[in-house]
Amino acid sequence: MKLTLRVWRQKNADADGAMSTYEVDGISRDMSFLEMLDTLNEELILKGEDPVAFDHDCREGICGACSLVINGDAHGPERTTTCQLHMRSFQDGDTIDIEPWRASAFPVVKDLVVDRSAFDRIIQAGGYITAPTGAAPEAHAAPVPKPDADFAFEHAECIGCGACVAACPNGAAMLFTSAKVNHLGVLPQGAPERETRVLDMVAQMDDEGFGGCTLAGECATACPKGIPLFSITSMNKEWLRATRKVARS
Repeated sequence: MKLTLRVWRQKNADADGAMSTYEVDGISRDMSFLEMLDTLNEELILKGEDPVAFDHDCREGICGACSLVINGDAHGPERTTTCQLHMRSFQDGDTIDIEPWRASAFPVVKDLVVDRSAFDRIIQAGGYITAPTGAAPEAHAAPVPKPDADFAFEHAECIGCGACVAACPNGAAMLFTSAKVNHLGVLPQGAPERETRVLDMVAQMDDEGFGGCTLAGECATACPKGIPLFSITSMNKEWLRATRKVARS
């Protein structure tokens, strides 16, 4: 395959960025998208040019580090992570636009790399549980109803890639935050902090400068792990209950 790549290049957060055009040839349809970028970078290095900076880690679709906007879609045309996107999803002669996440809370570090530490701070604001330390507890010591376990596991699948933010027309982080709130709040281990968790994490999310949610639904469509849109409404109900409890006390 021969492709034309239009890649966002930006030296650092303070520099102006622009799209640069590159031609790559000999791309196998069985390559992953990141392997294709590796091929581009090998050619750039041989020419003495600066390779394109992009994030990646596991390349197995479980860490979310490989976040790119491809032809306007978070992670590209398939509902998967960028590292699990293969070049057979494109055609010979295609022009592919490759950009970083676009959100004020995700400043560009270099080229396609953005700083997503805002997510870390949201988790730190309330993503913990009160539990005794020591030896591992017996697995059946804290019975959990199956519907609650299923609900928790469904939300725990969130890998924090940020596709929800990149896809949202408002740059909101509600789907990510709701996934983290919901998967802990429904379990007995997370119950002691249930109210404070949702209040603290939503407050931190707002402080980070993410946009407001209007339930456009693009976040759930782009999520590679299929976190459902009702996750947001579940968190909103939790937030309202916690807010009213605080107001009464």
